[in-house]
Amino acid sequence: MKRAVTPASELPRLRWQCRRGLLELDLLLSRFLEARYPELSAAEQHQFRRLLEYPDPTLLAWIQGQEPPPDSLKNLMNKIMQVYEH
Repeated sequence: MKRAVTPASELPRLRWQCRRGLLELDLLLSRFLEARYPELSAAEQHQFRRLLEYPDPTLLAWIQGQEPPPDSLKNLMNKIMQVYEH
C-alpha cells in the first residue's frame, strides 16, 4: 500500500477538526492524527477526513462498542483503537 503525501497545509486544519466537544474523542483523534495519519494510504486518509464529519455522540458510540461503525470505516476505526490501546 502506497502512503499518501499529506500537504503541510492540511495538517493544521485536521488538528482543528480533531478538537471535539468530548475530551476523550479529542485525545484519541489527535493522537491518531499525529501517530498514524501520515502513514495511511490516500483512501484511508479520505476515510479519516470523512470520519471527522460525524457527530461526537456517533463517534463515541463506535469507540465504546455501543454501535458498529459503517463497514467502510471498520478498518480505520480498528487502527484508531490500536493507537488508543498503546
